[in-house]
Amino acid sequence: MDGMADRYIEVSLVKRAITCTAKLLDDRAPVTCAAVWDALPLSSEVYHAKYARNEIYALFPPFAASEPPLENPTITPIPGDLCYFSFAGTELGTRSYGYDREVRPDTTVVDLALFYERNNLLLNGDVGWVPGIVWGQIVEGLEEMAQGCNDLWRSGALGESLSFRRL
Repeated sequence: MDGMADRYIEVSLVKRAITCTAKLLDDRAPVTCAAVWDALPLSSEVYHAKYARNEIYALFPPFAASEPPLENPTITPIPGDLCYFSFAGTELGTRSYGYDREVRPDTTVVDLALFYERNNLLLNGDVGWVPGIVWGQIVEGLEEMAQGCNDLWRSGALGESLSFRRL
């Protein structure tokens, strides 16, 4: 990826009209960045994590020709990390996660997540460690987004969408 210009996206909580800017980490997760970039724009119902702690996410049908390898993985995302997860079959087919609609034995669901505060640990009580691919980093607007995410946690996610689009 030498010589490639930096790429940026806008991440939004649509109903709350809160946006932030993220830089794609093409040097660390080139396959994942290419898959996400080529699929943009993306928008879907937002959820707030229960176990990972300070995370919001949206679920999408697979959009890459094949799922990216586990590049630039983490189980301890930091504030501003954008992570990519892919779940097959009924791995996390629990209603409270929002996966029950999309995940069936013969399907895959893509989870695009934004981490907005410290002390996150990707440990799920049902399946154990859940490493994610860090493919982007918020470079502008994280404080406002974190306030919106806290409001989402306290007042609810119903009717809210998480959106990703090219800048």
